[in-house]
Amino acid sequence: MSAPSQKQVVPRWVRGAFVFILIYLFLVGVSSLESGIKVMGADTQERLFSSVSNPFVGLFIGLLGTALVQSSSASTSLIVGLVASGALGFDQAVPMVMGANIGTTVTNTLVSLGHVRQSNEFRRALAAATVHDFFNIMAVIILLPFELITGRLSWLAHGTAELLVGSSGSEWKSPLKEWVKYPVGWLKDGLHTVGFADTGLGAAMVTTGILVVIVSLIAITKNMKTLIAERLEQSMNRILGRGGGMIAILVGMLITIAVQSSSITTSILIPMSAAGVISLRNAYPVTLGANVGTTITALLAALAATGTDALTIALVHTWFNVLGIVVLYGIPWLRPLPIRCAELLADVAVRHRSAALGWVVSVFVIIPLVVIAVFR
Repeated sequence: MSAPSQKQVVPRWVRGAFVFILIYLFLVGVSSLESGIKVMGADTQERLFSSVSNPFVGLFIGLLGTALVQSSSASTSLIVGLVASGALGFDQAVPMVMGANIGTTVTNTLVSLGHVRQSNEFRRALAAATVHDFFNIMAVIILLPFELITGRLSWLAHGTAELLVGSSGSEWKSPLKEWVKYPVGWLKDGLHTVGFADTGLGAAMVTTGILVVIVSLIAITKNMKTLIAERLEQSMNRILGRGGGMIAILVGMLITIAVQSSSITTSILIPMSAAGVISLRNAYPVTLGANVGTTITALLAALAATGTDALTIALVHTWFNVLGIVVLYGIPWLRPLPIRCAELLADVAVRHRSAALGWVVSVFVIIPLVVIAVFR
C-alpha cells in the first residue's frame, strides 16, 4: 500500500520572490491604466468623469466602487492612475479617496454577520466591525467640509510631495517608471496588431490595467497573509492583550502594510472580538492603524505614475487618515463616539437581526446609488 501523499509546501523564499513579481505587475497595471486613458482622448475622459465634479457624488462613487471590489487599495490605486493620466482632476479625486475609506469597511462588517446565531458573540463582533465604519464616516463628516472650505488637506499633501520630490515643477523621475513602460509598450503594440485602434485601444488598455491591478493585489494579499499567517494572530493577541492606544495603532499599521489589506487586518479582529479575547476598546485603535497602513498601496502606485499629482493624491489619502486619528482619537471627548455608536447599533441588531443587514445594504449600496443618481 502506497504512503499517503503529503501536501506540497511552497518554500517561503519562493513566495517572497513571487510577491516582488506581483508588485511589479501591479505597477505595470497602473501604468497601463494611465496610458490607456490618455489614448482614449480628452473627449472620452470628459464624458466618463464629468459627473465627478460634484464632491458628494465623487465621495459616493469612491464609497460604492470600493465596496464592490472590497478593497480600498485597489480603488485608490485606480484613482492614482486616473489622476496621473489627467482624466480625473486632483480636486475631484480628493472626495473619492475619502469615500474609498468608508467603502473598505464593508468587508469586516460582512464577516461579523457570520456570528449572527449567537447573540453575545454577534453583539461583540458587529460592534468591533462597525466601529471602523463609524470612525471613517465621522472622519469624512469632519474632514471633507474642512477640505472643501480651507483646502488644507491638499495643502499638506502638496507640501509633503514637494519635500519628497522637489518643487521645480518638472516631472517626477521615478526609476520604476522606465521599468514598467516596456511591458505597457508591448501591450499597446500587441493590441494594435490585432486590430485595436483609437478609443478601442485605450479601452482595452484600461480594462487590462484594471484587471492586472485587482488580480495582482489579490495575489499579493493572499501570499503575504500566507507568509506571516503563523505569527499574525498570535502576535496581535499577545500585544493587544496588554492594552490598546498608540501601540495598537502601530500594530494595525504594520500588519496592514505587510499584508497590503486593511480588510484582512480588521477581519482578523472580528472572531477574536466575538470570542471576547480582545475588548472593543483595544480593537478600535487597530482599525485606525489599518487605515494608515492601507495607504501604502496608493503611494506604491504613484511610483509608476507620471507627474506629481499622482503622488499628491496618494498623500491626501495618507494625511486624511492621519488627521482623522489626530482629531477623533486624539481629542478625548471625541474618542468614545465611534465606540458608542457601534455598541448602540450592535444592541439594536441583537434584538432585530435585519438591522445589521439593513445597515450594510443602505450605507454601502442604496445611499450611494441614490446620491449618484440624483446629483450627477
